[in-house]
Amino acid sequence: MDDFAIISTMVDQSQRHADDQAAERNRANDYYRGVMADTPSEDGRSSFVSRDVRAQIKKVLPSIYRTILGSDQVSEYQPVGEGDEDDAEQASDYINYVVLPESGGKTAIYDAIHDALLLRNGILKWWHDERRVAKFSRHSGLTEDELAQLLSDDGVELVERSEREEVIEQEIMGPDGGPISMAVPIPVSDVKIRREEIAREIRVAAVPRERFLIHPDAVTLVDSLLTGEVTEIRRGELIAMGYDQAMVDALPLADEDDTDGRRDLDIDASEAQRANDPIDYYDLYIRIDRDGDGIAELRHMCFAGGVTEQHLLVDEEVDEVQFCDVAAMRQPHQWEGISLADDLMDIQRVKTVLLRETLDNIYWQNSPQPVVQEGAVVDMDPVFNPAFGKPIRTRDGVDVRQAVGFQQIPFVAQQSFSMLDYMDGEASDRTGVSDASAGLAPDALQNMTAKASAMIEQAGIGQTEMMVRTIAESLKPLFRGLLRMIIRHQDKPRTIRLRDEWVSFDPRHWNAEMDVQVNTGLGAGTRERDMLMMQQILGLQERLIGAFGADNPYVKPDDLYAALEKLTESAGIKTPGLFFTKPDPAEIQQRMEAARKQPNPEMLKLQASMKLEEAKMQTQQAKERAQMEADLQVKQAEIQADSKRQADELASKALLQEQKLAFDREKFAEEMAFKREQLAIQRQDEIHKFQAETMAREADRQTDQEAA
Repeated sequence: MDDFAIISTMVDQSQRHADDQAAERNRANDYYRGVMADTPSEDGRSSFVSRDVRAQIKKVLPSIYRTILGSDQVSEYQPVGEGDEDDAEQASDYINYVVLPESGGKTAIYDAIHDALLLRNGILKWWHDERRVAKFSRHSGLTEDELAQLLSDDGVELVERSEREEVIEQEIMGPDGGPISMAVPIPVSDVKIRREEIAREIRVAAVPRERFLIHPDAVTLVDSLLTGEVTEIRRGELIAMGYDQAMVDALPLADEDDTDGRRDLDIDASEAQRANDPIDYYDLYIRIDRDGDGIAELRHMCFAGGVTEQHLLVDEEVDEVQFCDVAAMRQPHQWEGISLADDLMDIQRVKTVLLRETLDNIYWQNSPQPVVQEGAVVDMDPVFNPAFGKPIRTRDGVDVRQAVGFQQIPFVAQQSFSMLDYMDGEASDRTGVSDASAGLAPDALQNMTAKASAMIEQAGIGQTEMMVRTIAESLKPLFRGLLRMIIRHQDKPRTIRLRDEWVSFDPRHWNAEMDVQVNTGLGAGTRERDMLMMQQILGLQERLIGAFGADNPYVKPDDLYAALEKLTESAGIKTPGLFFTKPDPAEIQQRMEAARKQPNPEMLKLQASMKLEEAKMQTQQAKERAQMEADLQVKQAEIQADSKRQADELASKALLQEQKLAFDREKFAEEMAFKREQLAIQRQDEIHKFQAETMAREADRQTDQEAA
């Protein structure tokens, strides 16, 4: 089997695989549009259809779009080598502000996200479009020199030309030597020209799922044997892309059954009509070994009108597949993801049946079925076609209450409401989509505590954040591919106006292997939560600047501007430049240098405050010294007075003491004199007594002697 037979087989397998999945995609699309062929309504009954699939997608899509595409900085490139920092910043600006808007990238990403939510996977394709474009313009009043200069440009062709004369005023020299004006006729031309240019641009588009081809065995686009798109393209577009007109004219029309791969030319068809003939166009990335080295290389191959060798337009070896798939919820080990429609179609069917029966029950209550006794009513038309004021006539003698009545149907519709609430809760549990995830705070709907509101909001936001991060991860191949493409195809610098400045971008020297991060804003939460987060960050930055000064290691002017920019974006304003000006690094450096040379106002204020405090302290000290001196003088006076008083007291005490001593001496002398007198008297008495005793003993002795 040759290479093209293998390619044809892989294309057939991929197309059958796409056709097998078409029924599920069509069913999801039908449910989204409110067409439910699997739940038909009965004749004469309610045909209401619940739109849960559409409602849930419309509820969550704004949050996802705002989180990923709401900012101007959708992607941010990261340096992978030394010296890549400036190139990464330039690449981020160039992709976000130039390539993405010019290529229709945001619209394509939105469509792919919508397809992912509804059809499991959205497909994005990017390519460098180069084609011949013819532009026509008319010019009038051209002189021969002006016309020659106009036609001298490459690619300019004269289509129509009409000549005429035009009178102009010219100044010539008069007979007297002075200038005079006169009317002079000159030949001029009115022309129509055709300018053929080569238009080069990078394009991004969302591929409809029914046109996308992937091999049935693929788990990812990277390992798929075949990835591509089959679509219809006009003959004129192929010629504009640079292909040979004779070869393009020989291609068969789309869906034309022609065994030899060619069509008979219709000689009566006009060239304009033939330029609009649709041709099947295959844009494929195939892994196949065409050079016989035993390794399947990735090749980009384009076919028109069929997939045989004679239909081959492009065959080149490439490094990457220029398709990427976007999924909101991934399935492990499978290429196809999970869509919201997968979780909601059975719920939509149940709710449709419940609501139809509920409405039928209400219809029966509002228009009950009449019960009429046969023969009791004269004219049955007012019974079956009631009208306001139109009487229902009964026959004579007939009780009206028994002649005409209404069948009593029990009202059971209220029982359906709780079931409908349950199904709504089941849908929210399955998808995670709620009023909170749609950006509406739950406490806006009912009165509840702030804690309960926060819990409900976080529960709804959690699954939506997971969707956002999965989608952001899916978009990385797109932005890596766009970077490689502009590096490969842009052959000269380009100058654009960015942030009120003219900036030159030259992608040729950028690193094509730089990593990329898809920004997810501030999260998939509510706008109020995002603004609160940024206000807290600004508060911290303000405190750091106040504590460490403007030239501090923690917060730079660019950091402060980034916070202001994010705060403005979280408020829903996409142009922060209208309110804040991004600081110029050179101006900031000049201001810092000037601030270093000039005294710090805060320091001057502090020094003045210190001088004032010092003067106050000196004044206070002088007052205290004067007070101390006054107190000292008073104290000295008091001490002197106390000393004099103490001296007087001591003198008085000494005088009193002296007087007392004198008195005591006199008293002692008197006592001594008295004692001497007493002693003298006592001695005299003792002498007298001794003399008496002596005389008595002498007398006794004499007596004794006499007696003897």
